[in-house]
Amino acid sequence: MLAQLGADEAVAYGRSPVALPGRTLRILDLDRESLRLQEPMPPRLLYTVPPPVSDQGDPRLARFLAVLKPAPKRLVYISTSGVYGDCKGELVSESRPPAPGTARAMRRFAAEQLVHGWCSKSGVACSILRVPAIYGPGRLGVDRISAGEPQILESEANPGNRIHVDDLAAAAIAALGRSTPGGIYNIGDGDFRSSTWFALTVARLAGLTAPPLISRAEALATLPASRLSFLQESRRLDTRKMHEVLGVRLRYANAEIGIRDSLRKEGQRPD
Repeated sequence: MLAQLGADEAVAYGRSPVALPGRTLRILDLDRESLRLQEPMPPRLLYTVPPPVSDQGDPRLARFLAVLKPAPKRLVYISTSGVYGDCKGELVSESRPPAPGTARAMRRFAAEQLVHGWCSKSGVACSILRVPAIYGPGRLGVDRISAGEPQILESEANPGNRIHVDDLAAAAIAALGRSTPGGIYNIGDGDFRSSTWFALTVARLAGLTAPPLISRAEALATLPASRLSFLQESRRLDTRKMHEVLGVRLRYANAEIGIRDSLRKEGQRPD
């Protein structure tokens, strides 16, 4: 979804109709070669659309920027912390040079460069939010846990980086502020407990059977490439800039509290 904030209202754009109580939704398909904007965009814009999997760059973003006239005053782009690549568990600040190691991360880094170049040329204030795994209601991996998808032994698991969707929204709104400095911001809750811990905690609180645990060697031999790309990279996001410059005060600095609240919003009673 591509969302934008103007001075008086928030307007959301998507390629298919969805219910957004209290918000205006307009249809915009960025995959159309003959893309046209039916009206000017408001002065502050949040872009959350991922690049298509089949391309090396981001033709959706390029197509949109080509018709974005007049240019907004501020553009915030949601990227991924995956652009840093494997950092061997080190604490990673925004000054670390990107070294994307997967096709997904390479596409995102190409999109970052496209956004930055276009904004610099157009005189648009630009912020890039590098975001890790997003969790919240409906985003807890319950289906994968129920299906018995294995997790790596906690003793062999990498540190985890994640953000609750409500805290990500708060960071995005802060980045859209009129006086907020542009630049790159790491987004995360600072709770580096592993993805194994996360899955086991969701299972325990949701009353599900705990997922089976396997060694890293077993994972490398049996898991699909899509999962291995995450398991083979390790880093911890330094989010001091998010706190000190964006002024974000996390609601869910403790991921277990975030899991509990997410389950409650799904209508469950976490144990």
